Amino acid sequence: MLKRWQFWLGIAISAIFVYFALRGLNLGEVWQHMRNARYWWLLPGVGIYFFGVWARTWRWHYMLRALKPIPLRRLFPVVCIGYMGNNIYPARIGELLRAYVLRQKEEVSVSSSLATILVERIFDGVVMLLFVFVGLPLVPAIPAEWRSFVVIFSLLFFGALAIFFVIAASPHRAQALYNWAIDHLIPSRFRTPVRGFADRFMEGLYFLRSGRDVAMIFATSLVVWLAETGKYWFVMHAFDFEVSFFVLMLMNGVVNLFTTIPSAPGYLGTFDEPGIEVLKAFGVNENVAGAYTLVLHAALWLPITVLGLYYMWRESLSWSELRAASRTLKEEQRPAS
Repeated sequence: MLKRWQFWLGIAISAIFVYFALRGLNLGEVWQHMRNARYWWLLPGVGIYFFGVWARTWRWHYMLRALKPIPLRRLFPVVCIGYMGNNIYPARIGELLRAYVLRQKEEVSVSSSLATILVERIFDGVVMLLFVFVGLPLVPAIPAEWRSFVVIFSLLFFGALAIFFVIAASPHRAQALYNWAIDHLIPSRFRTPVRGFADRFMEGLYFLRSGRDVAMIFATSLVVWLAETGKYWFVMHAFDFEVSFFVLMLMNGVVNLFTTIPSAPGYLGTFDEPGIEVLKAFGVNENVAGAYTLVLHAALWLPITVLGLYYMWRESLSWSELRAASRTLKEEQRPAS
């Protein structure tokens, strides 16, 4: 389970972001804008969002097929449970829950599925940076800290992607390297479980050896995030402001990069503050921007969380499954027989 210090670190970071998000807002006006919003626009927004969730499911199905072909109808509930876990637990614990449920339902090793999930996240980060690169030139005056933000995240995501490509392209060399590191740097009693985890993790990276597969994953990731930006666009029509779709792509990219920072459950604050700042940079009234961002955040959080809870109930899973997920990962950390 999550260490206590990690939980409180996330709470502290969220508190700071919430403070900056609310500073300068007239909460009475924000509430008035929320009361007057035309909420029927959320319906098509939710529809296009779940199209994006289906695209996420197809992407994971495509990445997993070398390990085991799993029909979309069986994989979709697992994806929903995982995203629900991300929304109600800190530190993206839902990713581990997703891998555990897949192990229980489809007998795919947690280590291998975690590798595909990690690569998913890297592709998502690359697409978010692409959205930022497309939208940033539209900003009237780009603050210096925004440039630093782009540079830091570019180094993180493109660097991680390059490392995984090298590992996937030369699996035997990678295996020799991590075996040497395990033999020389890891205490003897831990070598067997660590080696088992690394071997199964390598299996999950198999799809990166095909240029066609990489192109397909990247294209699907674009579809996923364009669909989510479509939700931003529909929710915008519930409020009295208008910006271009490219600006909403920029907002989507910025807020989702910021949600990679440790925070309280549901990305409290780390979603809201950067979203408000992006809209303010394009001349949107700060109180309207605050109302829109809060409603958008809730509209993104609630539907997938409710559906994930429903699937969790249907699969007879309990909250103690998180501990079971951690135990299963430890049990798997043995060399393949």
